[in-house]
Amino acid sequence: MLDKAFEALKTYHWGQDRKLVKPIDDAVIATRGDAAARKKLEARLAAVLTTNAPYDAKQYVCRKLMIVGTAVSVPTLAGLLTDKKLSHMARFALERIPAPEAGQAIRDALSRVNGELKIGMISSLGVRGEAAGVAPLGALLGHKDCAVATAAAHGLGAMGSPAASEALAAGKPTDEMKATIADASLACAEKLLAAGNKAAALKTYERLLASGPSEMVRVAAKRGKTACTGT
Repeated sequence: MLDKAFEALKTYHWGQDRKLVKPIDDAVIATRGDAAARKKLEARLAAVLTTNAPYDAKQYVCRKLMIVGTAVSVPTLAGLLTDKKLSHMARFALERIPAPEAGQAIRDALSRVNGELKIGMISSLGVRGEAAGVAPLGALLGHKDCAVATAAAHGLGAMGSPAASEALAAGKPTDEMKATIADASLACAEKLLAAGNKAAALKTYERLLASGPSEMVRVAAKRGKTACTGT
């Protein structure tokens, strides 16, 4: 049954009977806890991405690799990051693979793509939250494309680490970006506080209050500061 499902992927398109690929869905579940079987399944799935299988089939495979993918799949997925059609699905898979190689692949692709693809890479680095992603995002805070700079700020805010907060503080934003940096810094401080890092959160709140923020940010930062100090 599984062999037939992989054969079906050679011509698979959304809208076809999902029973054609259901054995693969079942195998994803059945191999949980069976490292050898899952490794074999992962290899078969990754191999599909190197064929001329239809876009829909490759998108399906990326969805499965979100679940079973490991460092083994990273090189194959990384090869799709500059593909305008498949970049996002490959990135989503890499985003969820805990191996550090996955984060490295996204960082490596960051300088090779532009526009929506670059913004996507930035978003994934924010989701992964790895320390190694802080510097690349910090470097993009002054990017000439405001959408890219905005994504970098939000990515750092999503990381919610002391290093991310410092990167936001070190940025030299344009007037257009100041509000975005403040919002991202606030998001970062909230995550730090939620994680119990009151010292780093307090530092961020105080920095925000000293920057002459908008009324909304001022109120939130003041509330956060009170939560940190109890006064």
